[in-house]
Amino acid sequence: MYLLLGFFGVLAGVTTVLFGFGGGFVVVPVLYSVLLATYGAESDVGGSAMHIAVATSTCVMIFGASMATLRHYKAGTVPWSQVRPLLGYVALGAVPGAAAAMALSGAWVRWAFIVYLGLTILDSLLRPGFTEEAKARTRPLDRLGTAAAGTTIGAIAAFLGVGGSVMTVPLMRRRGASMTAATAAANPLSLPMAVVGSASYVLLAWNVAPLGAWHIGYIDLRACLVLVAGLWLGIRVASRWIGKIPDAIHAKAYVALLCLVLAVMLVV
Repeated sequence: MYLLLGFFGVLAGVTTVLFGFGGGFVVVPVLYSVLLATYGAESDVGGSAMHIAVATSTCVMIFGASMATLRHYKAGTVPWSQVRPLLGYVALGAVPGAAAAMALSGAWVRWAFIVYLGLTILDSLLRPGFTEEAKARTRPLDRLGTAAAGTTIGAIAAFLGVGGSVMTVPLMRRRGASMTAATAAANPLSLPMAVVGSASYVLLAWNVAPLGAWHIGYIDLRACLVLVAGLWLGIRVASRWIGKIPDAIHAKAYVALLCLVLAVMLVV
């Protein structure tokens, strides 16, 4: 179990630094599948597998987003003028997002994850410009747009445990950003959501059935540690490619990875 999680932790590190995924699109389906296979669907852990996967993914994101943000900062690729206005709103939106996930059954969260992935893929493929080479200068959001976008990113990311990439990257592509800038922005924007969301998953799970000594609320600490170790290695290896992938290829690879994760979630 932990060797498998370590391998996918490395993969999550690569997708975090190059695509801004925060690891959630890899961690959630893998951990959900591993928990069901290890404990069985009828056990306490199996019955809470989706909640554990989302909460643990959110906690892992604190470390992954921090490490990836540092790498992008050193490479000078983070568009801070676009990121800073959104940070507070992302943190604010994470609280109702985590609360909504806690209020629904794991099956509902899983299908919400699948539906949102499908809509994001369709939007990226059908909306002109996403998979084409970026040429325009990034256009900033106005104050109302910043508030709406930030709270929505925080709420949906915390609800699904996937980080802000699935909203941040399409948003910034529509504003004219390159894939390097869009994916670099996703990591610092995932950080406040991950901190607030993790705290919410701990505090809001005070009355659930005990899941074992290695759990804090819905967060699986052993899985978290293994995944973080893998993340560190994956981020370290993939950082050499920051800013070196052609923009159009980068965008197509982003959509292809979303399709892969959708396929996994449909069959588990």
